[in-house]
Amino acid sequence: MKIKRHIFGLLAATALAAGTWSCTDLDEVTFDRIDASTYYQDESSVKGAVASIYASAASGFLEYFWYLNEFPADQIAWRTWNGGAWGYDEAAKFVLSSQTWNSESVIIRQAWEHAWETIGLCNTLINDLEQLNPAALAMTDAQLRSYIAEVRTMRAWAYYNNFELWGGALPLNVSVGGDIPGSADPDFNKGCEVIWNFIADELDGCYADLTAEDGSSATRNRMNQGMNRMLKMRLLLNSQLFTGVDRYSECATLCQEIIDGKYGTYNLASDYRTIYSVGNANCPEVVFAFAMEAGRMTNNNRNTPFLPYNYDEMFDFSCDQGGWNCTCLVPSKDNTGTLVPNAGSEGAKSFLFDYGDKLGAPFDRMNDKDIRKQPFKCDAAGNWQGIFAMGAQTNYLTGEPVLADADLQDKPLIYVDQVGTFLNLGRQLEPVMSPRWGQTNSGFRVLRYPVYPSSAGLDWRDAGQVEFRLAEVYYTLAECRLRAGSADAARQLVNEVRQRYYAPGDAAEIEKPGPGFDSFDADWMLSEWGLEFLDEGRRRRTDLRRFDKFTQGQWWFFGRATETDRELPARRDRRYEWYPLPQVALMVNPGLVQNPNY
Repeated sequence: MKIKRHIFGLLAATALAAGTWSCTDLDEVTFDRIDASTYYQDESSVKGAVASIYASAASGFLEYFWYLNEFPADQIAWRTWNGGAWGYDEAAKFVLSSQTWNSESVIIRQAWEHAWETIGLCNTLINDLEQLNPAALAMTDAQLRSYIAEVRTMRAWAYYNNFELWGGALPLNVSVGGDIPGSADPDFNKGCEVIWNFIADELDGCYADLTAEDGSSATRNRMNQGMNRMLKMRLLLNSQLFTGVDRYSECATLCQEIIDGKYGTYNLASDYRTIYSVGNANCPEVVFAFAMEAGRMTNNNRNTPFLPYNYDEMFDFSCDQGGWNCTCLVPSKDNTGTLVPNAGSEGAKSFLFDYGDKLGAPFDRMNDKDIRKQPFKCDAAGNWQGIFAMGAQTNYLTGEPVLADADLQDKPLIYVDQVGTFLNLGRQLEPVMSPRWGQTNSGFRVLRYPVYPSSAGLDWRDAGQVEFRLAEVYYTLAECRLRAGSADAARQLVNEVRQRYYAPGDAAEIEKPGPGFDSFDADWMLSEWGLEFLDEGRRRRTDLRRFDKFTQGQWWFFGRATETDRELPARRDRRYEWYPLPQVALMVNPGLVQNPNY
């Protein structure tokens, strides 16, 4: 472990030095570089160096890219208490939920600053490894190529994440020199083609050197052939959006190859809970997950942004990772009806059934027979069910009521599927309000990963953070089939996944499009994407933009609520389809060319 940390410290510093073009610090920092041969003495040292990129990638991407992909979309919201300062952070995250950001928005700058360390580190490692003599390290050429392919695939993944956000304005930096690259091309659309082709070529050029999962679960926490091909699949699925070129047919072919096991042995999990539980590196559906371990590497965005400060009273478990109480499920109900003390209102209208929205309202969109659609509970042995903190909260073992804080201090904590100022604090209650105006119990909370009681002897932070799983391949192939005119084939593929969410007696439910939908069309497909991957950090990318709903679709408060300092139209400006380069980056690097829409 000392070798791993030492190498990581050296190489991370080198990567940051080589990548100063991404930083906002104008002071030049020089790092002395010791020859790589000093560190790479055997395969263990190579493996330790490669392992460092995973820590960098997890810390660099799992938090801020979750913000930028979920908060502007229609299923997860950053909620501020009654229009006050807590959670507002000078609108840092509210600009995401309201789609009102610009090049000077703090959250855009923070995401940009986290975007480049992994790429710089990968550049350094690739340069080092390509100069090594495998025989001198008691390695075969194939073994060394496999490590290089691992790093190249990680770099491609990091670039893809950035590409989703900033498109053709990105620089393309694959060297370890001190030159500061500008945007891939001054023309944004041409830049998109350059970046797309780079990622595609990189993935195609190294996947054969990666290890294919053989069913033993040895590769699920590492870059592997299946993960590489799934990343290429994402690139093909979004090709028309990114480059204007329709590659759905090629995408469908690749999907079928992955399902058929050409790039590794994977199977859909019969019990969805195995995907998210401790030990999920052994789940047959998981293609790649970041390994997590309490006290060493954890994901701040797993559950805790949704949970109250006293969540230990809910689960009979405590740790040093506190609740934020700022994030909630986008509500399915407005704020009409009869007020109920401490619990929103009864008889409220549904955005799905009464307003007719096909977006948002994730709880109402989920079939009542779906076994996920129930309050989360976990017994003393660690057996759990449901994915929502909803209604009155009690300790799941003792039954003792959990009390709220803030505006409902010492009152029963009762989560409602609404967002509003039911106590008329900060602003009088209105039928529809933006996430700026939510009291402490506003919105159901999502528990994608289970929180175990202390008696179970399991720490919820030890479950791997799943980034690629086989269900995505089925949904991608389903969308390709739908776009090719075969709604029935799309339905069958989606149902192969959905069947695990229904008891045998309710199996017929999967033959229905679902609540609020009457046909297996594009709206249905978009909804199913959202329900299957709820809170998995990809709603903006995987769904809304490709279906032209990100700025042009209506849900919840858009076109219905008002704010004094910004417009919230039913349809937003299309410039928000991409994020702007942060102004500070443009100041540091004059070679960068801003997205023309900003």
